[in-house]
Amino acid sequence: MENNINNNAASEVSHQIISLIIKNWEDRNDKVTEYFNIYEDDVYYKEVATGRNRAIYLFGHLVATNDALISILGFGEKLYPELATIFLAAPDKTVEEIPTLAQLKKHWLMVNGILSKKFTEMTPAEWLARHERVSEEDFAKDPSRNKLNVLLSRILHQNYHFGQLAFLHSKN
Repeated sequence: MENNINNNAASEVSHQIISLIIKNWEDRNDKVTEYFNIYEDDVYYKEVATGRNRAIYLFGHLVATNDALISILGFGEKLYPELATIFLAAPDKTVEEIPTLAQLKKHWLMVNGILSKKFTEMTPAEWLARHERVSEEDFAKDPSRNKLNVLLSRILHQNYHFGQLAFLHSKN
């Protein structure tokens, strides 16, 4: 009986930790969403700092990165694979036509809505399973290459780019 109590307590702690991580990811997404509703659209076409990426490019990059999570975590195919070519494979200002801010906002909400729903359906065991970009053999050697670790790295990635966006704010 004591073992069952310990297992239940461990399970509850696991759920709480994972819930906190998901909440952090959702809070970051909310901050990005808020940020891209502060200014008139034309402001986001400016460089965040001289010689740096434009804010719209950084936003497209974040949309494409979150979209990639769908396939990395095994939820299906990317919704907007064309964004990877524009915002992941090419530097800013090298692709002539990019989606509008309005289009990117719609994509952002759609991708994050799907991810949030899927995240809440996952068990701790599923979070600790290998992600789709690591082989079973490599995962056996390094079980930290799991889905939860991917989400943690995406939170850090969003924080990094959100920090870059602060430079645009200081210019306006």
